[in-house]
Amino acid sequence: MSAILEVKDLKKYFKVGSGMLHAVDGVSFEINEGETLGVVGESGCGKSTLGRVILHLLDNTGGQILYRGEDITNVSQEKLSALRREMQIIFQDPFASLNPRMTVYQTIAEPMEIAKGYTKSQIQERVSEMMDTVGLAPRFVNSYPHELDGGRRQRIGIARALVLSPKFIVCDEPVSALDVSIQAQVLNLMLDIQEKFGLTYIFITHDLSVVKYISNDIMVMYLGQMVEKAPSDELFAHRYHPYTQALISAVPVPDIDHKRERIHLKGELTSPIDPQPGCRFASRCMYATPECSAREPELEEISPDHFIRCLRARELNGL
Repeated sequence: MSAILEVKDLKKYFKVGSGMLHAVDGVSFEINEGETLGVVGESGCGKSTLGRVILHLLDNTGGQILYRGEDITNVSQEKLSALRREMQIIFQDPFASLNPRMTVYQTIAEPMEIAKGYTKSQIQERVSEMMDTVGLAPRFVNSYPHELDGGRRQRIGIARALVLSPKFIVCDEPVSALDVSIQAQVLNLMLDIQEKFGLTYIFITHDLSVVKYISNDIMVMYLGQMVEKAPSDELFAHRYHPYTQALISAVPVPDIDHKRERIHLKGELTSPIDPQPGCRFASRCMYATPECSAREPELEEISPDHFIRCLRARELNGL
């Protein structure tokens, strides 16, 4: 299976008053066509920034982005407009990402109008088709966002992302603002759409139970860096990084007789502003040694398709 997207040593720094904020710092991965890469981590770890840099909603500071083998790191505005048809995004908050002055029809039709080259009847037909695909009844075609519940609003966002027939979609916490019962409906809808249209997803979330359900591979981020990446089942069976272990220990278990030992992280967060050499998780890691604070760990493949950034991983896990 061929990789639809390759990211090599991608960086995004923001200038702040006291230095440079390293939001994304040397992230590398690839995604095969038709699969889903789940990206997890705490708020502020760089998940959403990573997705926005890949889509050129933010300019990169360094690194390389390849789409279908073509370098799209720095492209012309004309080329970028063409890429917009192939690469789309579903935003986290369906209310904030929709224009309150636009009806359902206008919102879904807008990408086609911006892209140009479509007749009015073609747009009407496509909007109707997309509403049916995402489960929006025709009676909502002239409704406004405030008249709909969160689940229907997110379905509008999904339809808008699909209307130009993209092949790659960044899903930026698309269910975190929804009720649990609605989350399941939207997740199942996204899986059905992926299978129907052969879509590739980057699925950004902080909910590991959600990411396990929808992802082929999972990447764990901490303060702008990838600290662990593996196939979904492999990561839950063998989590080698102390941070991943702490995240998974917090996932609720639907069994009152089974108690999972919760790992509580202590210590201060390392500043992402001009970070010093060393492991960025060292200040919160119970296994850290002085070497961890002094030497930057490299990303290594500890077993087939299982990557980790930790100086003590082999020692701690008997590898």
